Amino acid sequence: MIPNVLSIAGTDPSGGAGIQADLKAFAAQGAYGMSVITAVVAQNTQGVRDIVALEPDFVASQLAAVLDDVRVDAIKIGMVANAGIVGAIARGLDTVPEVPVVLDPVMVAKSGDHLLARDTVAAIRDELLPRATVITPNLPEGAVLARAEAEPRDVDGMHALLQRLRVCGGEWVLLKGGHLTGEESRDLLASGHVDEPRVREYAAPRIRTRNTHGTGCTLSAAIAALLPRHDVPTSIELAKRYLTGALRHADELEVGSGHGPVHHFHELWPAPAVVGP
Repeated sequence: MIPNVLSIAGTDPSGGAGIQADLKAFAAQGAYGMSVITAVVAQNTQGVRDIVALEPDFVASQLAAVLDDVRVDAIKIGMVANAGIVGAIARGLDTVPEVPVVLDPVMVAKSGDHLLARDTVAAIRDELLPRATVITPNLPEGAVLARAEAEPRDVDGMHALLQRLRVCGGEWVLLKGGHLTGEESRDLLASGHVDEPRVREYAAPRIRTRNTHGTGCTLSAAIAALLPRHDVPTSIELAKRYLTGALRHADELEVGSGHGPVHHFHELWPAPAVVGP
């Protein structure tokens, strides 16, 4: 059975992040993608220019329209825009408690633009984390969610932050280490159950490319698309492998003059022809 996977997120007219990236990642993983839009975002590979959040009641209406009609096998949540929308999403999730939820707490754009107000961050912490199957913060986002004074600067710091995040909510926490330096990019996964001490580490070669726009959206969307067919650790392993390939082939695309997108369809599209001798 082909899984139906729903993205709840903002838009990206340049196609590299948000809803557009999620739908591409779903398709690349063999899932049928659907979307509920929380905000319309004017952005490109250079940064965010403007954000127009939709009314919470309209977000709730979109979500109900899907859930009332379509079997949903997994949900990915990205940019939520404001606290009212967080509440609308939380109420919708309560109608399908059996559906796995991947929460990517989008707070800062690749360009460094801050996307959420403090009350929205608090609403995510209180209303969405407890309902999530997997949360996928990067280091700045993890520090905010755990109320840490500063983000980690090394792997030991990541382990310390991971322990703080485990008690914040969510069945699993995937702390992404892409903001660190080194030849490898390391992510850490732990169960939200404190009596399960094991920490899994996912290491991948750090790909030297400027085209990293939408990496967080893409990874979390791939995890959501894989969850209907695999357990959490396996879904993350496969999603990481997919993202590494998308980064490795990102320079085959020519999109924008800033941080371009990753190549979501690197496994499906033919390699570009070589022109010249």
